[in-house]
Amino acid sequence: MEVILTPMSPLIKAFLAPIIVTLLGLFVVGAWGGTTALGIAILLVILEVTLSFDNAVVNAKVLKQLSEKWQRRFLTWGILLSVVLTRALLPIAIVAISTGVSYFTIAHIALNDGVRYGELLEGAHVIIASFGGIFLTLVGLRYFFDKEKQVHWIQSIEKKLAEWGTIESVVIGLALLILFLISFALPEHRTEVLFAGLAGVLVFVTLQGIISAFGAESLKVHHTGLALFVYLNVLDAAFSLDSVVGAFALSTQLPVIIVGLGSGAYFVRSLTVYMVQHKVLDELIYIEHGAHWAILGLAGAMLGSMFIDLPEPITGLIGLVLVILAYISSIRIEKRAA
Repeated sequence: MEVILTPMSPLIKAFLAPIIVTLLGLFVVGAWGGTTALGIAILLVILEVTLSFDNAVVNAKVLKQLSEKWQRRFLTWGILLSVVLTRALLPIAIVAISTGVSYFTIAHIALNDGVRYGELLEGAHVIIASFGGIFLTLVGLRYFFDKEKQVHWIQSIEKKLAEWGTIESVVIGLALLILFLISFALPEHRTEVLFAGLAGVLVFVTLQGIISAFGAESLKVHHTGLALFVYLNVLDAAFSLDSVVGAFALSTQLPVIIVGLGSGAYFVRSLTVYMVQHKVLDELIYIEHGAHWAILGLAGAMLGSMFIDLPEPITGLIGLVLVILAYISSIRIEKRAA
């Protein structure tokens, strides 16, 4: 009997590795923590994928500028940085800075006393929200305040913002204005808000400067790839900080959180590569607009969380709805063109 081998679907091929890794991770979590830990880990995977869809779209815009070698590194080196650095080590460093306690002491608490670590992480919420909120605000505003931007989704707003992009450093000025207003509204946390927010501005400006410098024709391509690779991982860190804090509302067991959020991050990065390889952004002309509106929504939610308690699923739902609306608009305009 002749066996006919059919080629694997591009969609299945793109997500086969994250599916296998996720199943292995969930198996380990289930064997270690039982059905309760397994259920929480599955929920965290779903939440991470849902809440980070806009991140995948924005990352795809940057990733398509990279060579295939750097795109592979985005999935290999990048996912290790994403899981180990962003979702495990970075929150510990933030807690250590905010409390003045040594890093190794906080790491010991994180591994042995999840409840206490969750409380400490919640105590550092103002620093996390200020840094992440201001950094993402800059990312979103930079996209819309672009004087060379010709395609507009929400015409009445985006066209006017693009015209204002001719003003020198308008994005930095607006972000600093928002930061100072928040610091005056929270006098008891003024130092933390200003310190973390200015750190967000500094990181953004530094990365943009490095990317611009490495983008010069006189420099080698691998330097540009490295700069964009660093930018993608910092962007991922800013997106994930809020979800790491929110994860402790579901579980205080660090291994469960790392497996759940890490597996979700792997799916998101695979989705990013898939969109680049299949030129999704070129076919869906408004999807990028919806993602950047979602980024501004997430930034606003992070900054607003310093004043009110806003459940993370609601924040993610807002971003998802904006991306879906942009997708629908893109399909409609494509049908009209056809």
